[in-house]
Parts: sequence; structure tokens; C-alpha cells
Amino acid sequence: MMHKPIFFWGLLFFGMSLMAQQGEVINHIYDGNEQASAELFDEAEMAYRRALSKAPEKPEALYNLGNTHFQEQDFDEAKQRFFQTQKFAENKSSKHHAFHNLGNVFMKQKDYAKAVEAYKNALRNNPEDEETRYNYALAKELLEKEQEQEQNQDQNDQQDQNDQEDQQDQDNKDDNKEGDKDKDPGKEDEDKEGDEGEDKEDKKDEGDQEKQKQPEQDDSEKEQPSKPQQTELSPEQVKSLLEAMSNQEKKVQDKVNAEKVQGTPVRGQKDW
Repeated sequence: MMHKPIFFWGLLFFGMSLMAQQGEVINHIYDGNEQASAELFDEAEMAYRRALSKAPEKPEALYNLGNTHFQEQDFDEAKQRFFQTQKFAENKSSKHHAFHNLGNVFMKQKDYAKAVEAYKNALRNNPEDEETRYNYALAKELLEKEQEQEQNQDQNDQQDQNDQEDQQDQDNKDDNKEGDKDKDPGKEDEDKEGDEGEDKEDKKDEGDQEKQKQPEQDDSEKEQPSKPQQTELSPEQVKSLLEAMSNQEKKVQDKVNAEKVQGTPVRGQKDW
């Protein structure tokens, strides 16, 4: 059974149309490259977009459009195009270039952590590229410095916070001292007298307690006055004592008799 010629011609026409479309895509990419070399980035961008309108997943058009955005310092758009490039890339070489330029975008944005990861992915696809290796080492060094600065900043912030807390504590202490100085002196004296009275009362209570602890003494144990000792006289001492008393009595009697003889003295006469 013979195939209908219309089907054959339709398939051939589709193939020729596809080839013509691919040719247009290639021509747009070529035109864009020419404009980019002349630093006509707006014209280059328009040419690459025309190519992508025909083939949205064309890695070459995405990659070159990303380079155009990079030259125009539109890093967000460039980042998006390089990411799409590595996604639709058909070989490791295309992936390597896409990740390398993606790392360059992150370096411009000072996102060193993501730059390190992008260069690392580029090296996975082409470990021999010295430029990628250099950029990877540079991004890693900048990342370490950034982390060190952040750590020092955190320590400084913590120290500042501690200093503020210490100053606040000192201010509170000073305020308390000022408050103590402003207290009423009379009130302080009353408080002091009250404390002294309480101390005296406590001491009195302690003394009473000590007295209660001591046992009472019996009357028999109280101290008695000493009695004079009696001395016995010998007969000779008694005789001498009697003689002395007799002599003393005789002298007294003689003195009395003499006064009787003399009489009472006469007062002097008054001269009238």
C-alpha cells in the first residue's frame, strides 16, 4: 500500500520550517554578539530576546543575554539568565561557564557565601579552569573576613550592652545614695533612739534572766560580823590596873578640893 504524497510533503515542509526557525535563532544570536562587541548593549539585548522568542530554552541566547545584563550592571536579571543557562545546558562546558558567571554576579553583590557555592559548582564541571579556581579562593577568603568582622561586631555590641547595663546599675546606686542623704534627720534620730532603747531593754531582759539562773543564798551562808576575842588578865595586871585607877581618882579629888578653896572669881566693877 502506497503512502499518500501529501503526508510526505507535509513532513518535509515541517522539517524545512524547523530548520528555517533555527536559522533565524542563530542569526539573532549572531546579530546580538555583533552588537555586544560594539558595546551596544540595548541593541544586543533586543537581538537575544528575538532569538529567545523563537527558542525560549536556547542556552546560548540565555547565556549571552545574561552577559549583556551583567555589562549593564543589572545583576538581578543577569543572575536569572545564568541560572536558566545552567538549567538548560546540554554539556558540562556550558554549565561551567554559567556557574562561573553566576559566581561573578554574587561577587558584585557581595554575597560571598553564594559566590563560593557557584564557583564550587563551576569547578565540578571543569576542575582545570584556573580563573574559576582563583575566583573561588578569593570568594572564600572574603567570606572568612566577613564572618570575622560580623563576629567582632557582635562582640562589640555585646560589650556595649554590658557597659550600658553597668552604667545603669551605677546610676541606680548613685540615686539610692542621694535618696539616703535626703532622709529626715529627726526620723533617723528617732530610729536610732528606738534601736538603743530596744538594745537596753534586751540587755535588761538578759540581766534578769541571769539573775533568775543564779540560786538564792541561805541566811546561814550570809557573811556574819566577826566577834571580838576575849583576853584573860593575869593577877599582876589586875593589881596594876587597880592602883592606876586609885591614883587617878585621888588626883581628881585633890583638884575638886582646890577649886572650893579659891571660890568664884569676882567680876570687875563698872565705872559709873
